[in-house]
Parts: sequence; C-alpha cells; structure tokens
Amino acid sequence: MSPNDQSGSTTKQYKGRPLGRILIKMGKVNRAQVHEALAIQKTTRGPVGRILVDLGYIKEADLQFALAAQVGMEPVNLDTIDVNPDTIKLVPNQMANTYRIIPVDFDPAARTLSIAIASPDNFQATDDLRKLLGFSIRPLIATEDQIAAALTRYYPEGAQESINDLIGEIGKDADLAKFEGRGESLDMEDIKELVDSNPVKQLLNLVLLKAIRDKSSDIHFEPFENEYKLRYRIDGVLYEMVPPPRFLAMAIASRIKVMANLDIAERRLPQDGRISLNIGGSTVDLRVAVLPTLFGESVVLRILDRANVNLDLDKIGLREDDLKLTRLLIDRPHGIVVNTGPTGSGKTTTLYAALNALNDPGIKILTAEDPVEYDIDGLIQVQVNPDAGLTFARALRSFLRQDPDVILVGEVRDLETAQIAIQAALTGHLVFSTLHTNDAPSAVARLLDLGVEPFLITATFEAVIAQRLCRRVCKNCRTEYQPTEEQLMELQLRPEDVQGKKFYYGKGCDYCNGTGYRGRVGIFEIMVLNDEIRELVMNGASTGILHEAALRNGMRTLRESGLLAIYDGVTTIEEVVKETVVFV
Repeated sequence: MSPNDQSGSTTKQYKGRPLGRILIKMGKVNRAQVHEALAIQKTTRGPVGRILVDLGYIKEADLQFALAAQVGMEPVNLDTIDVNPDTIKLVPNQMANTYRIIPVDFDPAARTLSIAIASPDNFQATDDLRKLLGFSIRPLIATEDQIAAALTRYYPEGAQESINDLIGEIGKDADLAKFEGRGESLDMEDIKELVDSNPVKQLLNLVLLKAIRDKSSDIHFEPFENEYKLRYRIDGVLYEMVPPPRFLAMAIASRIKVMANLDIAERRLPQDGRISLNIGGSTVDLRVAVLPTLFGESVVLRILDRANVNLDLDKIGLREDDLKLTRLLIDRPHGIVVNTGPTGSGKTTTLYAALNALNDPGIKILTAEDPVEYDIDGLIQVQVNPDAGLTFARALRSFLRQDPDVILVGEVRDLETAQIAIQAALTGHLVFSTLHTNDAPSAVARLLDLGVEPFLITATFEAVIAQRLCRRVCKNCRTEYQPTEEQLMELQLRPEDVQGKKFYYGKGCDYCNGTGYRGRVGIFEIMVLNDEIRELVMNGASTGILHEAALRNGMRTLRESGLLAIYDGVTTIEEVVKETVVFV
C-alpha cells in the first residue's frame, strides 16, 4: 500500500503492527533504515516515523498512509474515482473546505458517510461532521495533494452556498412543504423526519459556519406568530438575517437539541447544553440555551471561540499607565480586586486575562463560574450548579480547603458569598470577582447594600475596575473627518477643546460587512482604595464623594478613557456616548 498504490486489500494485516514493520511491508524502507531510526529514537525520544522523514528515507505522505494503516484506515485514490454528485451535496462547500475533507460514498441503509482526509490524526473533523451532519462517519486516507485537487474539482471557488439561496430552495422543497402551517401540532415522527432532513442540516450548518467566520458572539433563532427570525450579534450589535421559513422553527430547535444532547421531546421547560467543534484547528464551544415561548422554542447559541478572544492583558485595551497599575494589583499577595460593569462589558475576559498573566506552575488558581466560558490549562475551574446545591458560596467555602493562592468567584451575588470572599482575602488569598454597577465608586454602595460591613471593605478590597466595550473603527476603511459642533456637544466638548485632535469613522467595506466597525476594545476606570478612600468608606461617604476622591487620586473615568480612545482613532464619538455617561 502506498499513496500511488492504494488497493486497500492489505489494510487489515497492517492494523496494530509496529510502524517500522508496516513501512518495510510497504516497500518504503529496509530493516537497516528502521534500526537506524530506532537507535536515534533512544536519544531523541521522537516518533520513529518522524525520524525516518527527517532522515529522508520516506516522504510525509508515506508516513500518513502508514499511520492510517496502523489504525485500520483504508486508502482511497481521489484521482481515479468519480464521486456521485448526490454524495457531494451531502457536505456543503464551506464545510468541505473548512475541514479539508471530501465525501466519497454514502450508505443510506447504514446512514454512513465515507470521507477522505489527509491525516489519520484528524479525529476532530470526523467527530464534528458526525454532530453537524447526523451520519456515522467512516474516514479514509488520501494525500493532501489529492484532497486539494478534489476540493477544486468538486467545490470550485465562487460556488459557495449562500443562506439566501438555501432558504429559497427549502421553500420549494415538496417534502418539507407538507409541514407548512402545522405549527406545534407535529408528532415525534414528524420531528425526527425534519431533524434528519438534509436541507435543514445544511441550513443550520451554514448558519453556524458563517456566524463563526463573521466573529459573531451569539446566534438567535426566534419564533413569532407569523415569522421565524434569525439574528447574529456581532461586536455587541444584533443584525437580522434573511428569515428561514416559519415551519422550520421546530426542526431547527430540535436539530440543535440533538447536537447538544438535549431532550427533543421536552418542549415545556428551558434546557441548556453545549456543542464543541474544532474549526480550522481552533476549538469553538457553542453554549446552547433553549427557552419555551408563546410561539415555540427560542434558541440562542453563545459562540465561545478561543481563537477570537485574546487573553493577554496587553491586548484588551488597557492604556500603558492602567496596564502598569493592573499588573501591580494582580501581583499583590492578598486582597480583593473587583471588576464591574453591565452584562456583556467584557468583565470575564479581563479577569481571564489577569488569571492568564498569573498562571504559573508555582501558583494554584481556583475558579467558580456560572458558566465556565473558557477551559484554560493550569486553572482548576468549577461550574456552579445552584439546582444541585453548588452555589458560589459553597464552592468558595470548599476552595479554602484546597490550598489555593488565587481565587476567582464569578460574581458576588449575596452577602454569604461576599463574606467568604472577604474571609479568603483576610487569610492571605488574592480574590477576583465581578459586580454589576455602573462605575467603580458605585461598587462600594452595592457591597454595603448586600450587608457587608464598611470595616471589612476597607480591610480587604484593593481596587475596583469598571469597564465597557466600544466597537473598533474598521482599519480597512478608516477615514478622518471633522465632527460637527452637535457631535462634540454630545461629549460636552467645544471646538476649541479638540484643536489638533483627529477623529475617524469607518466608511463601510467588505471586511467589516459595511458597518464601519470590526472588533471591540475595552475602556476602563480603575479606583484604587488608598487611605483617603478607605477613611471615607468607614465614615459612610456617598458615592459622589468617593468619586471626587478617586479623581483627586488619579482615577481616569470611563468617559475620559473613551475620549482618549477616540483621539487614538480606535473608536468613534457615537460609541463612547452610547457606552459612557458624565458623572454628575
């Protein structure tokens, strides 16, 4: 067996045998060459196959075919076969190119799709395709050159499917049209037929891949009385897409449930699940939330793309002086650092970036989260589950018996959690957490409202970091302009205040989908609790007085951070006005 002689008749006799022996049987090496590689392996500890490639005795393709034979995979020569067009249609263009696979054959009785892949290690592609397509997957091995040629032949560039075209085809599909007008009256057999329908699977897969490619954070499937809305949230803003036919609402919801291992028969209660994919070598988690509504199940998929999130403190938008201050705060041996802001303001990302900066074999880090958004090596992460009795407070109490150095508690929601966090700080731990307040000084009032004693706040809290996310001006279509007096008034500025300053906006281009924005940047307000502020807290000072004291001690407000981002050409007046207010 070789890349050029792929009969597959000898595949079974190779399964489980040593790689060197398989390569000898294939006629690619002789015994002396294998012994030479084994001798080198004793000192380098590297794989024998890789050593033989490095020595120049075999090619990369030879190694991949031998590895495939070792696990029982059969070869296929894509240059000598013609794949049935109906089989090609089972895998959309975008999916085939994303995973670099070619569908070769489909067995409808066994519901098994045979696919050609270039690496026997590409198990993630077969797992993802099993979830996305709903078929059993049988991998075959082909060369990378054959895969590339076949992709060009069967999935030519420019033939990418569009969601609009697919929705148009579904509207004309006679098999699906019989479900129109049936509403919620479908029985389980009907639902299973819809879930297994190839057009439904293709539409959902295309929606998922497009959303991930466009760096969406959420996908919304929303049923209404007479329509079914599809919306993407990109950079914090919802955009409505072409709506799928109303009768697909239950089919799409059920298909997502199947992929997330949820109960498709349960339509009366909310359900939560998760779908894990590996796209382009990057792990993407889809957090699924299903909510029964008046007109069917509303489904929201939160996209957690590790390649799309930067857990580097240097890259989240902190200015140089704020970055230095933040590094000083997270290097403290004990105390509490609170991150505050509304939902979706980037608090979790900032805290993960802080933990990532501290992540070291010499430091034990424990987190209690609801939910765990990103799995980070080196961190011991706990998913809070109030229904099972695992609350933030209970997790925190257990953490103290786990000998941690640093603790993250996802949110301080009640007095009990706050008290245990304070206890942890008092006993020599560094604690990170979040609160929901509009600015940094307001966090003190929130803690007092929960019932925390002022002396405990002054004894343990080191700083409060407030933040917002503003959309970045698209670098590709960024254009300088002169703002009007009315626009400046929104920032409470006069023309003379901005002499010599430059302002930019995005004209809109293909790169930013015509929005003028691409990505988001954080703006921050950091209030450090120094002696003056601690004394004010002890004396019951109002939020306004705390704010004034923080400003005297060098705190830069959210609005001021936003202005600096505008002057740097990073964001726009409209974004800063939308995300910040002037403290009165």
